[in-house]
Amino acid sequence: MEEGKRQRQVAGALQEELNDIFRRLGLGMIDGGMVSISSVKVTPDLLEARIYLSLFQVKEPAAAMKTIEARAWEIKKELADRVKHQLRRIPVLHFYLDDTLDYVFKMEEIFKQIGDKNEDTPPEA
Repeated sequence: MEEGKRQRQVAGALQEELNDIFRRLGLGMIDGGMVSISSVKVTPDLLEARIYLSLFQVKEPAAAMKTIEARAWEIKKELADRVKHQLRRIPVLHFYLDDTLDYVFKMEEIFKQIGDKNEDTPPEA
């Protein structure tokens, strides 16, 4: 089902505010790596928000996710203070690991190996 205009607007506003909240709370840098919010998806009733986090060079992704989950209440409280005049109810926040970057790096490595393999084999006449 396609996302509605209001869903996209709310998701955009939440993503913008959450980026600022993460930076302010010191959650942008965890375990020597960078944490960024890659996307936010909101349910049609606007009561749940799925926040996809991209972790770049974080040594322990599971530990970083636990840290963020442990501070979820603090993040939601800060978010509520910022968007209380725009939304009637603050959505329940669910954090997910976005492994798209890992997938891209893995695919690039596979393509590189295929390219190296093709260079090693002589062309057929």
